[in-house]
Amino acid sequence: MPVPAPPPAPPAPPAPPADIAPGVDISYKNRNPPKYPIEALRQQHQGTVTLNVTIDAQGNVIDVKVEKSSGYRELDRAAVDAARGWKFNPGMKNGQAVGGVVRIPVNFNLTGAE
Repeated sequence: MPVPAPPPAPPAPPAPPADIAPGVDISYKNRNPPKYPIEALRQQHQGTVTLNVTIDAQGNVIDVKVEKSSGYRELDRAAVDAARGWKFNPGMKNGQAVGGVVRIPVNFNLTGAE
């Protein structure tokens, strides 16, 4: 009688996520709010765009992605365009400046529009 095969080994646990979070929070150095797009004002579009902004260890924006859309392309585009010009104070980890990804909500509200 053949010997039964041993059961398969359980899968290896997933690798821990990369630790990209700085020890001290990244903060704004220069953040000019986006201009409310004229077409969005005319059509009374409003909403919140959530951005993921990647910065380097010098606080420069190196990438901007829309995590959650406002539902209006022109508002999303205005938020991304503005974020590309922002400057940040990098985070600190073990006494060293580090970059990272910052989640930033950008609110477009007609009551505050100029």
